[in-house]
Amino acid sequence: MKNCLAIITARGGSKRIPRKNIKNFLGKPIINYSIQSAIDCSCFDEVIVSTDDQEIAEVAIAAGAKIPFIRSAESSNDFSTTAEVISEVLRDYKKIGVEFEYVCCIYPTAPFITADKLKNAYEMLISSGAKSVVPVVRFGFPIQRSFKIEDNSLRMNWPEHMSTRSQDLPASYHDSGQFYFLRTESFLKDNKLFTDFTVPYEMPESEVQDIDNEEDWKLAEIKYTFLLSKQKNR
Repeated sequence: MKNCLAIITARGGSKRIPRKNIKNFLGKPIINYSIQSAIDCSCFDEVIVSTDDQEIAEVAIAAGAKIPFIRSAESSNDFSTTAEVISEVLRDYKKIGVEFEYVCCIYPTAPFITADKLKNAYEMLISSGAKSVVPVVRFGFPIQRSFKIEDNSLRMNWPEHMSTRSQDLPASYHDSGQFYFLRTESFLKDNKLFTDFTVPYEMPESEVQDIDNEEDWKLAEIKYTFLLSKQKNR
């Protein structure tokens, strides 16, 4: 049994940002950031890209990743889940007699991932005995005081907290949408990224950005450029 596998998930059918996974991000295809971070991390026996797209495969190979299998049509549609993609890759490896103790799923549009973050998450998974490690970021405002719109009227989701001070409410977090580190045996049994024993890896808001549209893309470039300038000035 091998120790650890990195799977970068990059199908070809992005719609809101065409060719999103290989679009130029500050000088190179955005997927290259994920590939390079995984390669630079000392955790992985193999770094692969799961894709159904020939152009993405060529870019990935040029960046140093492997393409041992082509993703099936069943796991490449708009409704395919990340868990389904991971399961398919693990099944394909098992068919050729290869199994891994740990697996890390990495998203291709996550330039804020670094080798150190992946290594820290890996060590956290091992030392905690958890089934998975998920990077999270804190909401900037208490969600207990959030609103919804009903019948064109603004209403509180939790009106009982109308007068509760922000500092008296517990912090809430959301998935940073960058990677998931999993204990393979537990994942194959539960088929879940979030389990009854998932530990958080907290990230600062400055290093997290969903990229779903062109405005998100520009914000990610601004944040990334800001981080580079901070690092240079240290």
